[in-house]
Amino acid sequence: MSKVYNAILTIHSYWAYLVLLILFLATINAIVKFITNKPFTDKDLRISLFGLIVSHIQLLIGIVLYFVSPRFSQWSELGAGVMKNPLLRKVLLEHPLTNVIAIALITIGWSVHKKKTTAKAKFGKIAFFYMVGLLLFLLMIPYQLWFD
Repeated sequence: MSKVYNAILTIHSYWAYLVLLILFLATINAIVKFITNKPFTDKDLRISLFGLIVSHIQLLIGIVLYFVSPRFSQWSELGAGVMKNPLLRKVLLEHPLTNVIAIALITIGWSVHKKKTTAKAKFGKIAFFYMVGLLLFLLMIPYQLWFD
């Protein structure tokens, strides 16, 4: 494997820890403040925004990783045969597609919260969309590769 691939894979893997941590914090913050009817402050805005930003950076790193990965050539070699191999299907199709959906949901949550006028509504949107995005991330991590 190339040095570029290994470097990007390492960055993608370590950045994933940051993404999961920040999204977890943003989700818990929104849930707690939704339940306790707290006001929406600049700190809440920053926590949620940071979750959005780190997720989008992870997406960009992931896109680069996808195309420099030695597994990417399996599409041309196997074609639809990629679908018969569970590991290749996970890393070439399920993981990237589901994570793009997760980031889209996080982005929707961020956008929708800005249109809400009450703190409870803002926290509700962030809590829901960020939690679904976080759960999708957790479901699609290729754990068998991540802990190698």
